[in-house]
Amino acid sequence: MKNRLGVIIIIILLISCYSKPIALLNGLDNNESEFVSEQNTPDLPQHFSVTLVAAGDNLYHDSLINNGLINGVYNYIPIYAEIKSIVENADIAFINQETVMAGANYGYSGYPAFNSPQALGRDIAAIGFDIINLANNHAMDMGAAGLYATLDFLNTIEGITVIGARRSGESARIVTRNNISFGFLSYTYGLNGIALPRDNPNLVSMIDRNKMAQEISALRPLCDFLIVSMHWGPEYVLEPARSQVDLALFLAEQNVDLIIGHHPHVLQKVDTINLPDGRKTVCYYSLGNFVSHQNERERIIGGMAKVTFTKEGMLLPTGELVVKNLNISEFGMIPVITHFDRRYRNTRIIPFSVYTQQLMDEHALRYEGSGLSMDFFNGVIKRLQTKIY
Repeated sequence: MKNRLGVIIIIILLISCYSKPIALLNGLDNNESEFVSEQNTPDLPQHFSVTLVAAGDNLYHDSLINNGLINGVYNYIPIYAEIKSIVENADIAFINQETVMAGANYGYSGYPAFNSPQALGRDIAAIGFDIINLANNHAMDMGAAGLYATLDFLNTIEGITVIGARRSGESARIVTRNNISFGFLSYTYGLNGIALPRDNPNLVSMIDRNKMAQEISALRPLCDFLIVSMHWGPEYVLEPARSQVDLALFLAEQNVDLIIGHHPHVLQKVDTINLPDGRKTVCYYSLGNFVSHQNERERIIGGMAKVTFTKEGMLLPTGELVVKNLNISEFGMIPVITHFDRRYRNTRIIPFSVYTQQLMDEHALRYEGSGLSMDFFNGVIKRLQTKIY
């Protein structure tokens, strides 16, 4: 009995001696065990996507300005009501604001020197446009003071980013949506012969290859996707000019992902520029007019670019995201019609997918012998050579 009791005591002592270091039988202490547990946590795949829509020339002639005047108050929301859901459902919405909004003191005017009511700026922001481009040939229609007044006004609207013009500072803007960062730059071919102020030559960004290359190079490492807005090309020409094609190739070589073109006031094709190293650039040569009262049939059909960007990677246990792939996964066009009646009233932007023969029969251009027809619209759309929504 004594021998058995002695054996039991010896066993208990042995267990107590080795109880603390028992984890070391596996070669680990407690901290190391936690470290290995973390290391064994699998990397988590991550997928993010962002949809951008872009509209062309928001061009307000005198008659269009007056469309928004009701009981002494300017309200342009009804013009955009039928494309509002398209804008709202996008993560980013770009518009080329072709006219300045310098305020009533400058007098409201249409062609050739435009100045639109500031209500227009508030209304396009309320619709959901959050990237407002000002680099176009009408930016200086009210002089530098008028552009400064426009910039100051837009600065009072929350949630929008202005590109193409600025009081001072850098030209580039970075916008982030759903963990994807976008760099924006914008340039115009000219300012209708009006010189930039000597004390602020960077007030509006002009097309200059050397400067563009420098700005793109500086911005490229800071964003996932780089988008350049281009106000370029001859007006009313249905195919991109050689100058546009050459500039698009130049931008592609600078590693630009998306080019948003405008100014010709008519729709031009969508193209994918493939470089020898495998990189691709999507180019919308011209989105045409978004809204205007130009009265030629080619100028009342415009388009809204629709582009989906994707970002894929792996989330490490440390919280670091390792990006594996950045891609434009889908792109195409939403054709839209600027509709107005024979009195140039009741202006609306209507997606072509819901535009009816009855509406077309009521269009002002049907009374002006323009040859407006569904076959004409379908021919324009076919020429775009892209997916149609």
